Amino acid sequence: MKFIKNLLTDHVQRYPNMQLDDVYKLLQQAALGAGHAADSVESLESAFEQELSSLGDGPQEPLIDPISPDGKIARAHIRALAASNINPKVLFEAFVKTTRDEIESKDKLRKFCNCVIDISEEDILPFSSNETKEFFVELLESNLPFLRHSDIFRATYKPAYRIINLDYFPS
Repeated sequence: MKFIKNLLTDHVQRYPNMQLDDVYKLLQQAALGAGHAADSVESLESAFEQELSSLGDGPQEPLIDPISPDGKIARAHIRALAASNINPKVLFEAFVKTTRDEIESKDKLRKFCNCVIDISEEDILPFSSNETKEFFVELLESNLPFLRHSDIFRATYKPAYRIINLDYFPS
């Protein structure tokens, strides 16, 4: 539970306009990795190259943003990558390998969601306790569907990242 508190505190501070959808998406990625993005390598590469060439401005973000309790799953932010001397192909290859990992654990995601319900009264999130509980209980009852970032998050922060397993990304 401490990890989830710290993760959410950090992300709410960095992204004060994040919505409950975005909180859930973060937990989803931490628990399930990038397997849901397992399209063909060609389509993944095309989407990556298009995103890389049209980044635009966004928030200040670290290159590597660990999001799982073991520190192995991370959001790798593309703007930070573009500002570095790292070849973008390195990130892309780590992402493709990560999409092939079978780490999917809805049990882990259930635990993460229940942690959010448990900590909803601690003023970590900018939402009411009731709103948070209702949102996460509904997701749990709906068998934890995949969600996208909220429209507010996409418009405000223009997210540009890939979920990677850090075992595939050179330090």
